[in-house]
Amino acid sequence: MRLLQFTTQTLALLLLAACGAPQQPVGETSQASASSADGLDRTVLPIPEPDVPSITELDARNAKAPARFDVKPPEGAPNVLVVLIDDIGFGHSSAFGGPIQMPTLEKLAANGLKYNRFHTTALCSPTRTALLTGYNHHSNNAGAIMEVATAFPGNTGVRPGSITPMAEVLRLNGYSTAAFGKYHETPPWEASVSGPYDRWPTGSGFDKFYGFIGGETNQWHPMVYDGVTRVYPPVDNPGYHFTNDMTDQALAWMNTQQSLTPDKPFMMYFATGATHAPHHAPKEYVAKYKGKFAQGWDKVREETLARQKQLGVVPANTTLAPKPADIKDWDKLTADEKRLFERQMEVFAGFAEHTDAQVGRLIDALEERGELENTLIFYIVGDNGSSAEGGMIGMYNENTYFNGVQETLDMQLSRIEELGTEHTYNHFAAGWAVAGNTPFTWTKQVASNFGGTRNGMVMHWPKGIKAKGEVRSQFHHVIDVAPTVYAATGLPAPRLVNGIEQRPIEGVAMNYCFDDPKAADARKTQYFEMIGNRAIYHDGWYAGTIHKAPWEAAPRRPLTEDVWELYNVNEDFSQANDLAAKEPAKLEELKKKFMEEAVKYHVLPIDDRSIERLDPAIAGRPDLMNGKTKLVLYPGAKGIPENAFINIKNTSLKYTAEVEMPAKASGVILCQGGDFGGWSFYMMDGILHYTYNWVGLEFFTVKSTKPIAPGKHTLVLDFAYDGGRGAGGMATLLVDGEKAGEGRIEKTNANTFGIDESADVGTDENTPVVLAYKKRETFTGRIQKVTVETFPAAPKK
Repeated sequence: MRLLQFTTQTLALLLLAACGAPQQPVGETSQASASSADGLDRTVLPIPEPDVPSITELDARNAKAPARFDVKPPEGAPNVLVVLIDDIGFGHSSAFGGPIQMPTLEKLAANGLKYNRFHTTALCSPTRTALLTGYNHHSNNAGAIMEVATAFPGNTGVRPGSITPMAEVLRLNGYSTAAFGKYHETPPWEASVSGPYDRWPTGSGFDKFYGFIGGETNQWHPMVYDGVTRVYPPVDNPGYHFTNDMTDQALAWMNTQQSLTPDKPFMMYFATGATHAPHHAPKEYVAKYKGKFAQGWDKVREETLARQKQLGVVPANTTLAPKPADIKDWDKLTADEKRLFERQMEVFAGFAEHTDAQVGRLIDALEERGELENTLIFYIVGDNGSSAEGGMIGMYNENTYFNGVQETLDMQLSRIEELGTEHTYNHFAAGWAVAGNTPFTWTKQVASNFGGTRNGMVMHWPKGIKAKGEVRSQFHHVIDVAPTVYAATGLPAPRLVNGIEQRPIEGVAMNYCFDDPKAADARKTQYFEMIGNRAIYHDGWYAGTIHKAPWEAAPRRPLTEDVWELYNVNEDFSQANDLAAKEPAKLEELKKKFMEEAVKYHVLPIDDRSIERLDPAIAGRPDLMNGKTKLVLYPGAKGIPENAFINIKNTSLKYTAEVEMPAKASGVILCQGGDFGGWSFYMMDGILHYTYNWVGLEFFTVKSTKPIAPGKHTLVLDFAYDGGRGAGGMATLLVDGEKAGEGRIEKTNANTFGIDESADVGTDENTPVVLAYKKRETFTGRIQKVTVETFPAAPKK
């Protein structure tokens, strides 16, 4: 039997080779030999349990049990901690010369290594899936964020079975695994209780998950899951903040795991929602930065570059690349603009320092338990460059951006003292994003400039890295993390997982430069692409094109007419000297190289649409509703993500609720969204209401003209839409077939109600759509069912 097992396994590997499975590049240390020191073939996962001979002894007292088969990691394998901060730039943190104090990052850097040429993909989901697998984002079918997936290979939003996440590889090799915080790798049509859960964290290698599934969350009122179950943190407790909460959960898990199995290594992925918008920060941290940014973003850029040179994280000859032409000079702003923008940055800085403090709690716990010495830590300061999605003046409600609504300066000034609190969903002005990406020009989304893709990274592993407090300038990418982990743990990247042949890993290990600062770069080539912004790095040269800025509504020109830039980045760290006119042959060579890589990794065709891809019908991706125009909801249906609910935007619709009510009934019958945009069909003191909360800016309410008597009733909201996108319409309320109220809803959300809000029957979870019924959300009657129907808008006369 043992011989048969060996023969079958060997035959599988021989078949892979015969089919042309590519061999690993020479020197790629993530590939271990097929047989490890303990004799296990770890290239095939799960590792098969060996057969044992049949037992012929009748009495168990006279027989000897075979040794228990137990897969353990290689002897001495380190713990692995991957820390990922969201939407923070190369020039933000004090460790990389920025104005924001991040002492935990500095502490780890002083006893480890800073990488100053480490790169991401320019956007959230793509970076995360590349980080956790070791494969390019298009190979993972994550060409952009999950919410804008399309039907094309490279962009479907579904990780292929031929790519197995690093956490699953470690788990199947005997590690305990856990993830805390932001995930943002689950296809939106799989993010409800209907599943499947294969691409949730616990279906992707993590034994434990506590955090949020989407791209962002309200730090004061987060939409949290424990595993696949929606949970409700104590948000009413004084001082509650999600980053604190996720840290508490991470510490509890680690402490328990270490208490029970101290000899078993763990892998933890600690991915904060900070510092992605909304910029929610404890007041005491914001107060630390009062007056620290009065000099403005232009001066902050100059000061940051000077510190970067002093720290040696940029070459001494680095020049400050020009900021985008749309970003105003600070000295030309009005007094009101300066007052607002200064406050925005104070809030962001407090947000970032608070985040680093929570990472510090993890590091302190590792040190207290004697685990820091043999824990391989990656502290990655940003999943992309700092975000300019706040536009030219920022916003107090980010939901306006996603719905194409422009906030005014006066709107924001009226909320200036509330920035960072639960009463805002704020983002800062693009000028601060550019300053945060010093010394580069561009920002998040711009994959064709280092401002969008270069992020500081600190690696700390006292047992495995002799060098301390040094800078490494080898060119690397986020796909190189997984191979580095495999090399450090002594594990191979698998060849076969659950019977599925695995693609050769696309990252290269960074271990070669741990103790050799002058080692030649192992990575010679890397493509970049995000929503049309695209570039190629090859042997010290970099060619890229700015197809669309984050604050621009449309691409600058057709893809075929894009203007490319060329930089010798071995000599020009900040991409300040465009050589396209001087080196046309080199530019053409690199443009050809980009196309080769684009074909190889499923980058083509390039889709440069952005917000309109939020609509599944336009994008061509699956939709849980599958084109339904009718949905019947029952009591208990709540916490339904927007992407799993019937689309009621930009259409006529009808809600029909079969209910039984007491006198003066109150509470929500059906709602969707929250504080910063949504709608609610509800009762208040016996009066039927329908309120539309237009992106937190305006409220439109229609209510019945008289109270509704106790008993069984059929309640209807009929909305006749005007047509177009984000338009208004006439709302009519009916009680048992009789008109009970009527009024205009002048504006509606065109694209979304909020990434971290939900649709709910009989209550209003997370933040309330209507503040007036806060703490009174639960319906006091009984709901039999609620039917939602949508209809095409009537043609305009």
